[in-house]
Amino acid sequence: MSSDIQGFIATFLAEIDAGNAAIFAGAGLSAPAGFVDWANLIRPLAEELHLDVEKESDLVAVAQFHVNANHQNRHALHTAIVNAFSADNPPTRNHRLLARLPITTYWTTNYDRLIETALRDAGKIVDVKWAVPQLANTQPRRDAIVYKMHGDVERPDEAVATRDDYERYVSDRGAFINALAGDLVSKTFLFLGFSFTDPNLEQVLARVRITYKDNQRRHFAIFRNRTRRKGESKAAFEYGKIRQALVLEDLKRFNIRPVLVDEYSEITTILTEIERQYRSRTVFVSSSASDFAPWGEPAVASFMRTLGSALISAKSRIATGMGLGVGNALFTGALEAVYADRQSHLEDRIVMRPFPQYIADEARRKEIWETYRQEIISSAGIALFLFGNKKADESTVIADGMIREFEIARQHGLTCLPVGATGYAAAELADRLIGSGADGDAMLLAVLKELRDPRENLNELIDPILKFAAAARKAR
Repeated sequence: MSSDIQGFIATFLAEIDAGNAAIFAGAGLSAPAGFVDWANLIRPLAEELHLDVEKESDLVAVAQFHVNANHQNRHALHTAIVNAFSADNPPTRNHRLLARLPITTYWTTNYDRLIETALRDAGKIVDVKWAVPQLANTQPRRDAIVYKMHGDVERPDEAVATRDDYERYVSDRGAFINALAGDLVSKTFLFLGFSFTDPNLEQVLARVRITYKDNQRRHFAIFRNRTRRKGESKAAFEYGKIRQALVLEDLKRFNIRPVLVDEYSEITTILTEIERQYRSRTVFVSSSASDFAPWGEPAVASFMRTLGSALISAKSRIATGMGLGVGNALFTGALEAVYADRQSHLEDRIVMRPFPQYIADEARRKEIWETYRQEIISSAGIALFLFGNKKADESTVIADGMIREFEIARQHGLTCLPVGATGYAAAELADRLIGSGADGDAMLLAVLKELRDPRENLNELIDPILKFAAAARKAR
């Protein structure tokens, strides 16, 4: 991964952490899902007019020509939109990667519903805006807003598609322009699958540039390096490269920084890395104890409290199910560290999912606990496993819930660190990973062995845990 891409990832992650990130999606983001681009949408209409869409550079004009030729009847255009975008195609991996990130603002010129579907599949409440009156309403407890500035497939009669539509945009849908201008000022956008030929966006970008001059917010756009197309002459290819370079240079007027890739598949790689780095900042702590031997309950509680504080002080986010016997001590230390850091907010640093204990129906209880575990573990990148014992018929046994949490963590690709020195389930899981050679991860294997030997003083475990978490965050 190039240094330019790594620099972009670091910058965009900082904006995500600050709650300032936004996405602008063009047709290129939907194409891998099986939806047509604008050229192929217009192609059959162009053929009716005896035009070759490959020779046309202004496809909006072609749509207008077709409406003109049909005495301002838009039925064929509406039918083309419905036929092209009403299929129930599933979101792509890129859509799902974006949906799992804590990004709350999405803009798109696409008619399809891939973005909102991916967000809902990720368990989020989505507020979709495709008509001006909707801008005045707010979906309760929304997690994300999707602005569809050119309309939605369900209302093709209101879709922005022809030159008339663009010319009337300010009067008919000017509120979208104002809303987008505000977001361009206050948020950092990542443009994906967008060609920057849309006149509405160009108008908004120009307005922001004129108003803020040299104080424009920085944005990013991912482009594929111009490659030679099949059958393309060398001269045409060189011309295309020159033109792309000029377009990218022109975007700098709007403080949009190009991020260049050689293949579109690299976009997935970039988004995967952004998600990995974001999730790696969250440490899921699986812990429970009914038997505190040989250290005693006060020493175990002190260790958990110190660990919670140390993880927060190391800029980690803690996710926990508040394990019985030790979870409250972990939470107490984390809470104290959050309150000591005036730059932190509790809800940003600690995710708690206390398991409901008093559900009489055992099957229902197991179902809810499984949902809890899936949700909280999938949000993390690193998982710590500590102690893991419980009482059963007056005996102390391995906590099977921790074993299940380990399985889920592995399923979601978390880096798992069972601290074997704390005994019981944690020791069993550590031995399992050591026996497998830590699946070829030399760093993890070394730490597992270091943390396997018993300690009289549990606090000796904290420094190796923190060092491993920091190294795991940087791992590629």
